[in-house]
Amino acid sequence: MAEVNYVTGEEFEEKVLGSDLPVLVDFTAAWCGPCKMVSPLVEELAGEWEEKARVYKMDVDTNQAVPVQYGIMGIPALLLFVNGDVVARVAGFKPKKQLQKTFEPHL
Repeated sequence: MAEVNYVTGEEFEEKVLGSDLPVLVDFTAAWCGPCKMVSPLVEELAGEWEEKARVYKMDVDTNQAVPVQYGIMGIPALLLFVNGDVVARVAGFKPKKQLQKTFEPHL
């Protein structure tokens, strides 16, 4: 498993939209139970995708503009960005195999 760093709204354009690699963003909050369940899966994927993609978390309580901009109504929400565009999204807790099936074709 790899430690996944947080990205803020101020860093979002540079680190996510401007990335040369695909970027998975886990929109989360400390109080969210399903977020805590998906977090270890996101960390596993970050380790597996080390050379292929970047992975960040974003706290929706301290960064409200970005989740609103991307129409996130509930968390956890995982969005995969390629060249600044959302190419895949998953809402709610899903098993790791389903996350891989959704995201890996875009890496």
